[in-house]
Amino acid sequence: MKLKIFDGKSLKRLTILTLIIISVLIFGWSLMVWMPGESYHQSLPPLSANEIELQIQLKRDVNTLASTIGKRNIDNYQNLVAAQEFLDRELTQAGYTVREQKYTVDGKTFSNLEVEIPGSSLAEQILVIGGHYDSAFTSPGANDNATGAAAVLALAREFVGTKPQRTLRFIEFTNEEPPFFQTKSMGSLVYAQAAKERGDEIVGMFSLETLGYFIDKANTQKYPPPLSWLYPSQGNFIGLISDLDSRELLRNTIRSFRAQAKFPSEGAALPSAIQGVDWSDHWSFWQQGYQAIMITDTAPFRYPHYHTWADTAEKIDFEKLARVTSGIGKVIRDFVGLAE
Repeated sequence: MKLKIFDGKSLKRLTILTLIIISVLIFGWSLMVWMPGESYHQSLPPLSANEIELQIQLKRDVNTLASTIGKRNIDNYQNLVAAQEFLDRELTQAGYTVREQKYTVDGKTFSNLEVEIPGSSLAEQILVIGGHYDSAFTSPGANDNATGAAAVLALAREFVGTKPQRTLRFIEFTNEEPPFFQTKSMGSLVYAQAAKERGDEIVGMFSLETLGYFIDKANTQKYPPPLSWLYPSQGNFIGLISDLDSRELLRNTIRSFRAQAKFPSEGAALPSAIQGVDWSDHWSFWQQGYQAIMITDTAPFRYPHYHTWADTAEKIDFEKLARVTSGIGKVIRDFVGLAE
């Protein structure tokens, strides 16, 4: 007896179904996973003189925030104020006039700190570079997020005296962490809402979030499913993440980073419902219809000390933090029309 597995109609239906599945996978890959340029996979070159100085600055500022000041949040309010005063003082000493956006929660005053370099020919178009300076719970917050706050500060120093075509803003946000995370009292949401009400044309926002932990060993990088099938298992790269609406900004950013920075990078434009995609200040700008991305070492998907008392400065790889910060600076120059 001859067993008939498929007749002609069944085979045709199976072929069509297979083609549909393949098309969907290709479309999803091109929409969310494909990024321009190539990640850097060679040995890292020696630091330049500027990167060596940047490393020194970043180490000093992270240590001030995480070691000298320590836990910084509503439960450690005086430390949060000390961090705000330190950042205000450093930005002022760099040559800026600091604009302080104050607001009150439960009788306590909180402040976002903003400095601006006005643009020339495209002054109405604004690029925001921001990171939060508070820490979570009882954590001293060296990686999350003294690294991001220190990188914002270092980049602000770098661009003093420049004349960009687009307007450039550097912002130190308060209250990103619980209990304010994704609430109306989250510092970056307070800022983004005010910007929208003013009619600010923010054409891009970079959220610098948890930038300093890198490890070359295999199986040190985790992902929300099913991303582990698509990305490397070594936690030695910097991640650039956006939602689907911000994928143009993401691709332009990673293209520029890969063209200029000799450092491993991975990017993804993903639905915001995927775990971790909206876990920082870029979320606040999405709520107001602005394009925004997160630049990150992927935080809890790599860093074992996330939101714990053990998130201390000695865990940070300051050499690689300097390389990443330098690369972001080059991207910013591209974006705002500053020639090298």
